[in-house]
Amino acid sequence: MTKLFLADAEATRSLGIRLGQSLPAGSVILLSGELGAGKTTLVQGIGEGLGISDVIVSPTFTLINEYPEGRIPLYHLDLYRLEPTEVEGLNLESYWEGIEIPPGIVAIEWAERLPYLPPSYLTIDLIYSSNDGRYVELLPVGEFNLEIIGLF
Repeated sequence: MTKLFLADAEATRSLGIRLGQSLPAGSVILLSGELGAGKTTLVQGIGEGLGISDVIVSPTFTLINEYPEGRIPLYHLDLYRLEPTEVEGLNLESYWEGIEIPPGIVAIEWAERLPYLPPSYLTIDLIYSSNDGRYVELLPVGEFNLEIIGLF
């Protein structure tokens, strides 16, 4: 696990920009953190790094926002309002398998509600602590390689 300290929301957005500029199609990012921790800010940075000009907003009520016009597509999912049994029927694996939908970056907010996981992904936990400040913990799983981000 890698821990990065973030000074403010702009640092969170900058991390997202770096992700958007460097992640390949087929990348899955599972985001967790309390309300207001910066999950959507990070995804906005990813969109900026991909060259997406649309305003990126949290899909809390629509569940999935698709942004196809960047370097590669961005699929932004928000599972906050769903129970794991409800998520199961959405067939979200079609987003990371790239069979029915063009491969892109899949960013999932409230990913702890996923009843199943892709074979390879990056978990990003956004944390704010009055003692430690604002930071993220990055944990690559499977074939996901943090070195492609260029932070290390």
